[in-house]
Amino acid sequence: MIVRGLKAVDRRAGGTHPVRFAMRYVFPDHWAFMWGEIALYCFVVLVATGVYLTFWFDPSRHQVVYQGSYVPLRGSEMSQAYRSTVDLSLDNPFGLLMRQTHHWAALVFLAAIVMHLMRIFFTGAFRRPRELNWLIGLVMLMTALLEGFAGYSLPDDLPSGMGLAIAYAVVLSIPLLGGPLGYLLWDGAFPGGNAFESRLYTAHVLAVPALIGALIAIHLAFVVMLRHTQFRGPHRTERNVVGTPLWPAYALRSVALFLGVAAVLLLLGGLVQINPIWQYGPYDPALATNGAQPDWYLGWLIGALRIAPPVDIVIGGYTVVPEPFWGGVAFPTVVFGVLYLWPWIEQRWVTRDFSRHELLDAPFDNPRRTAIGAAFFAWVVTVFAAGAADRMFLSLGVPYDTQVWLFRGAFFVVPVVVYFIARRVAR
Repeated sequence: MIVRGLKAVDRRAGGTHPVRFAMRYVFPDHWAFMWGEIALYCFVVLVATGVYLTFWFDPSRHQVVYQGSYVPLRGSEMSQAYRSTVDLSLDNPFGLLMRQTHHWAALVFLAAIVMHLMRIFFTGAFRRPRELNWLIGLVMLMTALLEGFAGYSLPDDLPSGMGLAIAYAVVLSIPLLGGPLGYLLWDGAFPGGNAFESRLYTAHVLAVPALIGALIAIHLAFVVMLRHTQFRGPHRTERNVVGTPLWPAYALRSVALFLGVAAVLLLLGGLVQINPIWQYGPYDPALATNGAQPDWYLGWLIGALRIAPPVDIVIGGYTVVPEPFWGGVAFPTVVFGVLYLWPWIEQRWVTRDFSRHELLDAPFDNPRRTAIGAAFFAWVVTVFAAGAADRMFLSLGVPYDTQVWLFRGAFFVVPVVVYFIARRVAR
């Protein structure tokens, strides 16, 4: 039926050439290419569940007294945002399922992006002529991190309020611009003015998702225009792509993957509890605790803040660079700066290879890149562990100060060890 319809339109208007081109587009067959699709389908689930949540969530910070069905909170003063999230979770049909599926989809979305990024890095898929698409993917990762943090902050529960307080301190630590920028974003001093809640809500449900959708579309357009990369194998050259055409085989396979991803996320949302905000209570600075943990994708920033040196740069009696700057601004700037510049760093100083590449490397084809990449990711993971392992160490009797110094040492030692091990294995 589809083919007959396309032929009918083609005979009368000659307008199906792009459609026929797309349907005949060939995708290489390898499981590693699925990470990007998993991220795409998580985004679809995020949008679908997010639309449902917008009908019931109230982002207002106006204070009310809770008189709902959850007895331990009755009589407590809280914001409209927190109350609507509790009501959505405990009293609304499918509310908790949608909330938890939305949360799990966000976690898997960012995990799939990171895995996709690592696949591209270790196989050399960022090389000429795909440097621009590499940059687009990194912008998408940064935007997804911002979107996740905004969504995590909306319910106004205790962990989200603590996260916003930390973010506010980090913004203020930016030299010269921090004060005006924090006042502008928060509409005043923390916890923010009347416009802050609407700004955060609008950014999370409209502005940032629209930007992510546009970046995904541009990213896929570049993939199609530049052709898909593929691993080396029989009959595969720099001038062809061996694999499965979009219609019908790959389309059906991709639909099955989407249904599988959606099913797993719904199962997680229905069976695995996450972020039970009614247990945490509304945000109150007096109740702040050191045991709270953010979502996993913010762990590396928390770790950087914990192990950063307690150094303030003071000039003329004024603190020009306060302590939070090193872990909250400098470290992520270095991480993303290296990632943004890596295609040109490798091209000019590592391989000196300026040619066009359509075939991918296996990790052992380029031991130096594999070793540098493994050391770099181990460096970030070490900082992530510093933000994630504190409760485990405390349960083992390791004092907090000892943990900090252990991770400061690992910050320098682990990447060097991983570099030599990875290079030896790759060779």
